[in-house]
Amino acid sequence: MWALRGLSWLSILSTLTTLSDGVGVNAQNHSIPSQWPLHDNGLNNVVQWDHYSFKVNGKRLFVFSGEIHYWRIASPHVWEDLLDKIKAAGFTAFAFYGNWGYHSANNETLDFTTGAHDFTKLFEIAHRVGLYVITRPGPYVNAEANAGGFPLWLTTGAYGKLRDDDPRYLKALDPYFAKFSELTSKHLVTNGGNVLVYQIENEYGEQWKDKAKKIPNDAAGRYMAALEDSARANGIDVPLIHNDPNMNTKSWSKDFAPGAVGNVDVAGLDSYPSCWSCNLDECTGTNGKYVAYQVIDYYDHFTEVSPTQPSFFPEFQGGSYNPWGGPEGGCPGDIGADFANLFYRNLISQRVTAVSLYMVFGGTNWGALAAPVTATSYDYSSPISENRKIDSKYYETKNLALFTRVADDLTVTDRIGNSSSYSTNSAVAASELRNPLTKAAFYVTIHSYSPSATKESFKLHVSTSIGNLTIPQYAGSIVLNGHQSKILVTDFAIGNHTLTYSTAEVLTYALIDGKPVVVLSTGVGESVEFHVKGAKRGSLISTKTGSNATFHSDAHGTTANIAQVSGASVYQFHNGVKVIVVDKPTAYLFWAPNLSNDPFAPVDQSVLVQGPYLVRSATQEGGILAIKGDVANTTTIEVFAANSAKTLSWNGKKLKTSRTPYGSLKATIAAFNSTIQLPSLENWKVHDGLPEKQLDYNDTGVAWVSANHVTTSNPTKPDTLPVLYVDEYGFHNSFHLFRGYFAGPATGVKLAVQGGLAFGWSAWLNGDLVGSFLGNTSAGTGNLTLSFANATIHKNSTNVLLVAQDNTGHDLRADAVKPRGILGATLQGANFTSWKIAGEANGERAQLDPVRGPLSEGGLAAERLGWHLPGFDDSAWNSSSPSTGFAGAGIYFYRTNVALDIPEGVDASFAFVLNASGSQAVRAQLFVNGYQYARFNPFVGKEKKFPVPPGILNYGGHNVIGLSVWAQSAEGAKVDVELVTEYAIESSWNSRFDSEYLRPGWTKERLAYA
Repeated sequence: MWALRGLSWLSILSTLTTLSDGVGVNAQNHSIPSQWPLHDNGLNNVVQWDHYSFKVNGKRLFVFSGEIHYWRIASPHVWEDLLDKIKAAGFTAFAFYGNWGYHSANNETLDFTTGAHDFTKLFEIAHRVGLYVITRPGPYVNAEANAGGFPLWLTTGAYGKLRDDDPRYLKALDPYFAKFSELTSKHLVTNGGNVLVYQIENEYGEQWKDKAKKIPNDAAGRYMAALEDSARANGIDVPLIHNDPNMNTKSWSKDFAPGAVGNVDVAGLDSYPSCWSCNLDECTGTNGKYVAYQVIDYYDHFTEVSPTQPSFFPEFQGGSYNPWGGPEGGCPGDIGADFANLFYRNLISQRVTAVSLYMVFGGTNWGALAAPVTATSYDYSSPISENRKIDSKYYETKNLALFTRVADDLTVTDRIGNSSSYSTNSAVAASELRNPLTKAAFYVTIHSYSPSATKESFKLHVSTSIGNLTIPQYAGSIVLNGHQSKILVTDFAIGNHTLTYSTAEVLTYALIDGKPVVVLSTGVGESVEFHVKGAKRGSLISTKTGSNATFHSDAHGTTANIAQVSGASVYQFHNGVKVIVVDKPTAYLFWAPNLSNDPFAPVDQSVLVQGPYLVRSATQEGGILAIKGDVANTTTIEVFAANSAKTLSWNGKKLKTSRTPYGSLKATIAAFNSTIQLPSLENWKVHDGLPEKQLDYNDTGVAWVSANHVTTSNPTKPDTLPVLYVDEYGFHNSFHLFRGYFAGPATGVKLAVQGGLAFGWSAWLNGDLVGSFLGNTSAGTGNLTLSFANATIHKNSTNVLLVAQDNTGHDLRADAVKPRGILGATLQGANFTSWKIAGEANGERAQLDPVRGPLSEGGLAAERLGWHLPGFDDSAWNSSSPSTGFAGAGIYFYRTNVALDIPEGVDASFAFVLNASGSQAVRAQLFVNGYQYARFNPFVGKEKKFPVPPGILNYGGHNVIGLSVWAQSAEGAKVDVELVTEYAIESSWNSRFDSEYLRPGWTKERLAYA
């Protein structure tokens, strides 16, 4: 991609118009060339767009967003923590998917009110924090979620073709989609809220039967149009968007096919250039052979498909998910901080001005949320980790987002060139973006071969308002060290002043008392040179490391050259400009909180803070500047703020504050230094969790239904009758039981069972184990022929075959209708006379537990009877530990009750660690206060650590911990369980809060489901 595009550097420069001395006035109020019309949706002009960027209320916006999923973090108070962190990182927006299946237990039920089902709280937090919102309701979202977010009652085949204009499907989705739109409409930017755009469907690139000839897929077009009509009819009057799954489909853009049915207002693109999965074999079919750090050319795609719209990524890779069998802890190696540095800057080099990272926080596939493609974790190697910790990837992303938030001229640029001729080193290339109105420019540098990790030094040819220059002019060089890119600016507006050029990146800037304070960042030990226009002289006024600078004045201003950057140094120029030069470790802990809740974060309302692990917010009342955030260690905090601020407070406590000679405020923050004593998980109670395997078990209760269907609407027809698909009988989630009756001397059974990747099953005849399918990370079916030779057969009376199935969820896209359950069951020497099936208590009928929702439980006896819930009386149970375990094949359920007492003013994170100390033929499920937070399958998966968020885990009282242990072999099972601290830091966000409403307890109605 980095081949020279036609012109040498000198030729490129000769084609540029002469730059005026008026550079420094931003592009917000200038006129755009007529070939790029300004669009709106015909309903209002609150949100507009053109070739360059989005505009909100007349002001251009660089959309830097990240995705979270509220239904993966079922504790609404934690949403505040996440949005604080997103805002602090410089993002202007966040995105989220809805999940139809999470809200709809059956085709007559919608829940948008209980617990975390009330997603509108996100809008309220976004308004308070100051973030725009990209809302993505579905009805299909994919998200590596169970059935891609479809409700599981939809998977039976009775609702026609999914994601189509089949009237049965449209009728089924209308209540959800209409209500979601109605609830969202109250929070649109057009109504004073923060919802910026509204997505129609998801990765639905089905517009064309033949895109070359533009022969439409009429059914797909009508489907998209029906969703758009529903959104509009239910109050959505912001732009409608879509995200193409790849560059091949070219769907739904008004530019590509004017007037086509189903087109949206703004078309976008999804891309995962570094493989969306920790299993690289999954990704070769999309982007060709996988090469780490190989960037992809998107520029030509947007030029062809959506030239009058912003180059927009509703999804761009934040990380990769970890599939079943993937490496423990995921695969951060290729998608860590270096990935964020390189790939996100590369998007800017291709004129992208709207991007949302998928994911910025992944979270956990608790309950039955997960589809078979992923294990319990949905960390997605995100900038904010599954346990909510931030680290180098977050900080690297923050450093770029803070820049894009203040780089107004970046919202209107043309790409002038893209080649290695900009550099004095052919191993380095650059893309030049130039604002056609202000002439400000952005040079995005990268290795000419992007996968290269060499250390390269070079000088850069640039065109500025003071002439064509090769920078640095006086001494030193620019360095790309490893997998790295740098964005270097010329004629960068800083209020009414101009940074003519810099060989260090601009981190951020603020106008403090009307004067610009600019923060520049580069690698440790590297040199820096920058020119401040209009400054007659400059001086070093503070340094922590003894760094110095030489100053060179000319007719246009003053250049500062710094031989070696370490820590932070402050430079003052005679025209009032202040420049802070920092190395990368210092930049990682530099923040720019805004004193307003405006997502644009106006630079004249920002303060600059260095030192803490996280700065969440800043407010000023009188002479007190109140900073809120987190510290992991005792920290010196330095704040650049208005002179009216005399004293700092940190999380409500006044600090002993001093003012430096150069005007900043300094103080020391003490960290939380106590040790949190965690309870030992020793005192367990235990009960048999599989009574159903016994011949004399009574299955006449309401927990069981007779499996007597001989036809099915599912497109997959069974191998034998009756139909033994669990969804056919209103059961869908996690764990299911089948009891097959027969009489006579059968010698064995042939079973074909389907449950998704990594699922497993076991079978018992009259209480004796006859075999198990332990699971396979690449197979969703498990077929075995089992002998009855080692089981007790009743030749002249009834026999019962019990099959216990672990269902890992429904497949994605069209495969969501693939059935779960037994495809075929054939006895050798006899015939089954009847079958019964049990699943989650009450099936898809009225929910027993609406707060946790329809995906929270499976059909274990422990779940049906509520043994996993707070308030269940286990006093009559025996005492034993899962680490002691049991012999033989079966399922046992363990319970313990532990207390936590986390201090106020602390954000703490905890995880459970599971280890199978004996046989690996084990499947375990961990329940925390009634929520399933781990599916531990060591035979097919490697994940051992399972974080549980506050609110689910009660930080100020008792917690019921349940563990279902399923031994799939006669060796039995032993599982060690440990509760560990992930981190504990002093914070303005309390992880101890009132969350009792999220943990409803046991009720006696459960007794009916034995």
